[in-house]
Amino acid sequence: MSYDRDALNAYALSSIEKGSKSFAFASKIFDAETRNKVMLFYAWCRRCDDITDGQDHGYSTEETVLLKTRKEARKRIASIHNMTALAYEGKKCDDNAFDALGLLLQDHSIEEKLINDVIEGFALDAQQWRPRSEDDLYQYCYHVAGAVGIIMAGIMGVSKDNKDILDRACDLGIAFQLANIARDIGDDAAQDRCYLPIEWLVEMDIEPGEIMRPHYRPALAILSARLCKASALYNASARVGAAQLPLKSRIAIHTAANIYGDIAVKVLAAKEKAWDHRQYISGIEKFAHFISASLESMKTPNPISREGLWTRASGE
Repeated sequence: MSYDRDALNAYALSSIEKGSKSFAFASKIFDAETRNKVMLFYAWCRRCDDITDGQDHGYSTEETVLLKTRKEARKRIASIHNMTALAYEGKKCDDNAFDALGLLLQDHSIEEKLINDVIEGFALDAQQWRPRSEDDLYQYCYHVAGAVGIIMAGIMGVSKDNKDILDRACDLGIAFQLANIARDIGDDAAQDRCYLPIEWLVEMDIEPGEIMRPHYRPALAILSARLCKASALYNASARVGAAQLPLKSRIAIHTAANIYGDIAVKVLAAKEKAWDHRQYISGIEKFAHFISASLESMKTPNPISREGLWTRASGE
C-alpha cells in the first residue's frame, strides 16, 4: 500500500504540536528519522485517546456527551481496534492517524500485542474504570503509558529481547502517568474519573466521588505526594535504561523525563493548592531542562536497582 508520506508526516507534526507542547518540545531533539517515527506513533495514540473521550486533541467537543453510555464507549473502542487492524494489514482508512500508524509499520515493526495493550488502556477509560488496589493502578499505568514507553524504545532501536532496557522504558511511561494523575486529580474528578485506588481513599476516609470537597484537601495532598514520590522512583530507574540509547534519543528522553519530573515536583510542593490551577512547565523551564538533560546525557548514570518497582508480567 502506498501512503502519502509527506502528508502524513505533516499531519503527525500538527498533531503533536497541538496535543502535547512538552512532548513536541522534546521530540525536536531526536534525529530526523526517529523524530518522524515518534510523531507518527504519537498521532495514533492521540487520535485513539480522542476517539475514546470524544475530544479533539484533549479538548471537549459536542461528541463528549455521547460517552455517558457504555454502548457508545464499546463502539468507539471497537472502531479503534478495527482501524488499527487495517493499519497492520497495510490498508488505508478514512482517518489520517491510523494511516500514520500504517506508514510507521512499513518502516518499523511493532508487536501487535503491545499495540493491543495500549488499546486496552483506552478501553479502561471508556468503561469509566477505577482502580481498587495499588496493583490495579500500576497495571493501568502500564496500559496507557508503560506499553507506549516500550514501543518508543523499539522505535529508538532497542531490541525486543533486551528486557532490562524495555522494563526501564516501561518505568518511564509509568513515571509520566503517575505525575499526570497527580496533576490532573481535579480535572479528572470534573469528568467523574478517579485514578486513585479505592483502597487509598478508604485509608484516608475520603468518600469516592467527593474527593474535591475542601475538607478532603489535606488527605488528598498526602495521596498526591505518594504518587509524586513514586513517579520520581520510576523516573530515576528509567534514566539507567536511557543511557543505552543513541545520544540524541538519550537527550530527548532525559529532557522529557526532566519536564514530567518537574510536574511532579510542582504538584508535591503545592500540596493542598495543587489543583487550584493546572501545574505547567514554562518554555524557559523546558529549555533549562534541555540543557540539564544534555549535560546529564554525557555522564554514566548511577546503577539504580529496579528492586521493589512494579514489573510487567512476562506475557506483557
